[in-house]
Amino acid sequence: MRERQKGCTQEQAAASANVRSRKTVAKYEKLRRFPSELQQVRRHRTRPDPFAEDWSTVEKMLEEAPGLEAKAVFEWLCERHPGRYRPGQLRTFQRHIATWRALHQKQVAILAQVHRPGEVMQTDGTWLTKLGVTIQGQPFKHILIHSVLPCSNWEWGRVAQSESLAALHLGLRSAIIKLGHVPEYHQTDNCSAATYWPGAKAQSRSKREYTDGYLQLLSHYGLKPRTTNLNSPHENGDVESSNGGLKRAIEQYLLLRGNRDFDSLEEYEAFLFDVMERRNRPRRERLAEELDVMKSLSATRLDISNQVRVRVTRGSLIRVRKNVYSVPTSLIGRWVKVRIREWHLDVYYGTKLVETLSRLVGTKQHHVNYRHVIDSLLRKPGGFRDYRYRDDLFPSLVFRHAWEQLKQWQSPRKADLAYLRILRLAARTMESEVAAVLELLLAAPGSWDETDVEQLLQPEPIPIPQLTCGQVQLQQYDQLLTEVIHAT
Repeated sequence: MRERQKGCTQEQAAASANVRSRKTVAKYEKLRRFPSELQQVRRHRTRPDPFAEDWSTVEKMLEEAPGLEAKAVFEWLCERHPGRYRPGQLRTFQRHIATWRALHQKQVAILAQVHRPGEVMQTDGTWLTKLGVTIQGQPFKHILIHSVLPCSNWEWGRVAQSESLAALHLGLRSAIIKLGHVPEYHQTDNCSAATYWPGAKAQSRSKREYTDGYLQLLSHYGLKPRTTNLNSPHENGDVESSNGGLKRAIEQYLLLRGNRDFDSLEEYEAFLFDVMERRNRPRRERLAEELDVMKSLSATRLDISNQVRVRVTRGSLIRVRKNVYSVPTSLIGRWVKVRIREWHLDVYYGTKLVETLSRLVGTKQHHVNYRHVIDSLLRKPGGFRDYRYRDDLFPSLVFRHAWEQLKQWQSPRKADLAYLRILRLAARTMESEVAAVLELLLAAPGSWDETDVEQLLQPEPIPIPQLTCGQVQLQQYDQLLTEVIHAT
């Protein structure tokens, strides 16, 4: 049209606009409208709907079960009506379902919230086990107690093995010490560490109450409790959203590191601290706004470890929170105090710390340390085979393989006695060295017993060099003294 206004012919205008047909130029010149202005929305189908016959049934299914996926419904239709539909129609059916949901299926909208600086800290536990992290080659099952300030998105976290009150305390204390300031509220979901159902006589069970330990924790640090409503995880949305972002960041830094194995828990936590520090750097300006309105941290460290008093059984065992642990046999019949911490138990007799045990998560579990009971087992070897906690007496798989091999060569009593003597060697020397010797013997042909293990454990004697004592000539000392006097 611009070229025509300049006086060009229709052929020249068509060539300038890269339009092949002069008739096309003539049509738009006659209508005086652009092609985009001539487009109309098509309101009719160009081909029959292949699902019209069953669509009313599909709509009813989607209304009754909104979570149904299009592929599952399509497979159900194919089974119900063999030969009516083809596998290539799945994509068309998925578009039909998507269109119907867009027009008829209501969803819950996310309501953006106004976050006031320094008002609240949200804390949540998120499992990191799927990252595949190992500690000294062993799979590490763990949870991160993750704390976030919603206004600035500043975050911090600590590793724990469960979402217990001790773990919640560890995460919260670490976060506020890192900040050096305390917000007004602390918000969690309805986890059992912070809330519980009221008793059976309570008039309403629509709301959980705060536990005494959680209220004591918040009161010590000057925080007010706040929790989400039941079945409303979106109310803790800031920390929930940050959980996903932090997991993705950890995964990326693990890939850059090129190795997911760490020598210790401390090294792994240092790695996590570095990841969170990097994520917090762009948030410093917003964080400063929050710190300005927060109160300074003045509370000292609070010890909220639970303490129980239990009696050591005749089997040299104690029962703590429905789990069984072994202790030294010298404590049989004694009352001991056990302080329950997040990762371990401290066993005290009077004021003396006598044992530190790894804490078991869950109930009806047991951990018997063979070092505690090996002498008793050697005095009563017949009790080993049917010992209730016998599986705990195999420190690693190679020890079990050794016992299985000994049973093939010797009588049951002799095999048990030989294995117990090997276990005593592991208790008195180094378990790793005994395991290495057993691997060598299992790989070699021929039979062996505990004496062979003991011989291989003995180091080769270091040869002592033979020294010859020479005779001392006192005249040599007189000669040295004479030379010194002359020199001076």
